[in-house]
Amino acid sequence: MRDWVIDIFAVVPHSDYENLIGRIDNLWSLAKRRAAEAVNTELLNANWRTGQYIVEFEQHGKFRAEYGKQLLIRLSRDLTTLRGKGFSRSNLTYMRKLYLTFPKCETLSHKLTWSHYFELLKCGDEMELQFYFHESINQKWTVRELKRQIKSSLFHRLALSTDKDGVLALAHHGHAILTPDDILHDPYVLEFTGLPQRKCYKEGELEKALKENMENFLLELGRGFAFIGRQYVMPIGGRQFKVDLVFYHCILKCYVLIDLKRSEITHGDVGQMNLYLNYFKNEICMPDDNLPVGIVLGAKRDEVLMEYALEGITNKLFVARYQLYLPKKEELQAQLDKMLSQTDI
Repeated sequence: MRDWVIDIFAVVPHSDYENLIGRIDNLWSLAKRRAAEAVNTELLNANWRTGQYIVEFEQHGKFRAEYGKQLLIRLSRDLTTLRGKGFSRSNLTYMRKLYLTFPKCETLSHKLTWSHYFELLKCGDEMELQFYFHESINQKWTVRELKRQIKSSLFHRLALSTDKDGVLALAHHGHAILTPDDILHDPYVLEFTGLPQRKCYKEGELEKALKENMENFLLELGRGFAFIGRQYVMPIGGRQFKVDLVFYHCILKCYVLIDLKRSEITHGDVGQMNLYLNYFKNEICMPDDNLPVGIVLGAKRDEVLMEYALEGITNKLFVARYQLYLPKKEELQAQLDKMLSQTDI
């Protein structure tokens, strides 16, 4: 066998053989990916049709609501006997809900799995469901990422930072990033750091926790962020200044600087970030970069003080709050309902 291989390479260049290996490897990788996509498409369609059959059976028999529970219990038992796992009453309930939520099969996206839809269908509000539906597709969220964003009430946090038309846009299209204002969340939810809400911690501890959980932090920041560095050094006027975290936003094509404050944001923090932005604008940014963006992230902020601190600043500079616990969805929903009720949308 060894002599045969040597004879082959005496005739065929090694690079040609490596190319052959690469082409076959790519062929099978593509085939497996397409096979997985085909399986997902068929399973999703089968789940949707199961829901359709259940609803049509109910409508044909003019089922009363109290009979629905018994129907699903019996279906679960009989289908499990016939087909095995996958037909629990819970699964059948969500298959039925899948059909009712997406009554036209072509409106389903096969970029998402049944596990994605299972989480989406838990949303009690139609606009909220549509937002997470579009964002899961746009940002290619895994099921784990989708669950985290639903749990952190991302839709409500973004909705409350916009206007009524913006809420509808979020629901219909997801979160479009067109300007620096679009990357801002308020508040940022950093529960993944594991820092207790009442512990007296230092800013360096928060920064270290964010770096150690960078995958989750990038998910919270949103699409387009690439991590550049921590404690980025800026030599200015014979002194060295450091900004806590530096990112590059691949969609906006600009640097994003984040400074962390353990307690309330002060006017001095705003001035310091403005200094950092001026340095990046003149010393770091390339000609094809857009102007840098700065975010001062603190536990508290005084609205009036921040209004005066930011007045006259021409750089894109934002102040935002963070919290170390998940917000109460009910409270956010109440705020959103109040905002939307002021004018019909």
